[in-house]
Amino acid sequence: MAEISPLHSIKVNKKKCIGCVACMKACPTKAIRIRNQKAKIIYQRCIDCGECLRVCPYNAIVPITTKPSAVDIFKYKIALPSPVLYSQFGHEIMPNEILMVLKEMGFDQVYDEASVCEMINLAIEEYLDENKSPRPIISSTCPVVVRLIQRLFPSLCKHIIPIEPPREIAAKNLRQEISKEKNIPEQEIGIIHITPCSAKMVSINHPETMEKSHLDGALSIREIYNKVMMKLKKEKRPLMLQTQTRISGIGIGWSIPGGEIRGLKYSNSVSVSGLYDTITILEDVESGKLKDIEYLECLICPDGCLGGPLTVENRFIAKSNILRLIRTFGGKKRVDVNFVKKLYRDNFFSFEHGVKPKPFAPLDKNRSKAIKKMKLKEKIIEKLPGIDCGVCGAPDCRTLAEDIVRGDAQLKDCIYLTTKKYKRKENYGKKKN
Repeated sequence: MAEISPLHSIKVNKKKCIGCVACMKACPTKAIRIRNQKAKIIYQRCIDCGECLRVCPYNAIVPITTKPSAVDIFKYKIALPSPVLYSQFGHEIMPNEILMVLKEMGFDQVYDEASVCEMINLAIEEYLDENKSPRPIISSTCPVVVRLIQRLFPSLCKHIIPIEPPREIAAKNLRQEISKEKNIPEQEIGIIHITPCSAKMVSINHPETMEKSHLDGALSIREIYNKVMMKLKKEKRPLMLQTQTRISGIGIGWSIPGGEIRGLKYSNSVSVSGLYDTITILEDVESGKLKDIEYLECLICPDGCLGGPLTVENRFIAKSNILRLIRTFGGKKRVDVNFVKKLYRDNFFSFEHGVKPKPFAPLDKNRSKAIKKMKLKEKIIEKLPGIDCGVCGAPDCRTLAEDIVRGDAQLKDCIYLTTKKYKRKENYGKKKN
């Protein structure tokens, strides 16, 4: 039995969950509670970062991606793999071999996203050249970073660059080209992203910056890995493929931290990866400490996209494989600069509308009632032990106090208050008189 929300990309398998609190403690937005010894996701607070998926020792957090059977409804099927896929099969396997295997698995066409990553690099430069404020401009590539900003740093929404990520631009271009070339209605073309993280599914089903995504679904790398590996081992394939000429070392580098800014001419750019480091640097942006930085690349997963929770290969090995591919394909730009500039001027890369702030709901819609509840919350906090044990089912005492004020918990949920003897945290370690 699984808890599901149509707006999110993870769910809890109640049969596997034992209420161990690992996910609750890892969640950055305090979106998980333990109720009746089972994890419960408060979807209004969830940003689909996948930290719960990463830390659960019982595989009770389940990613939601497209079912392979759902791909078959399309007349013409296109696989659009993340460059991360190239890092998953060892140092001897080249990208063209992986692309050919995907085609053998039933896709009518495969497309290398890395070349579009290089195009986006040029579009970012054009935007930075034309727009001198605010600073720093923040990458829009990671959908979790966008949701994190909407929720925890709403004032920074205007800092997000209004350029769609490579996966969307590639899908947009492919749908138009294939429809015209093959004389197939656009709605009969299915473009499926091969993804290292389930958060991409949320950006496909409920995009923040457009009415409808250009992608039709996402398959996880973990789900297709065994089939691809078996085919790679069974038969060695030729080293050349038509799409090989488009493969870009610059684009492949997008799968690791610093890959996005490596292709920029702006040297005063910064890359950060990992959930808590991303939160820390966004706090610095919010406080005005990074105004001298031109561009900020934020990736929520450790070591970037190749550290996504739906990958298979050890991320340190995967990084080594990516670095080897970057050396193999080089850092020379392979796209037509003038063509990309024309597309930029035609707004081909642009958002349909900007990212809107979505801060968490206040304690009460009525301002005076919200103030009263805030005061009540502080009084409850004073009564709680302050040790943040999580036994109550909330991640910390402050969150429990808020849950009590909202009517979602009771003071007696704290086991320390149900016993006569306890000491608040500030008294711990002090000698008795």
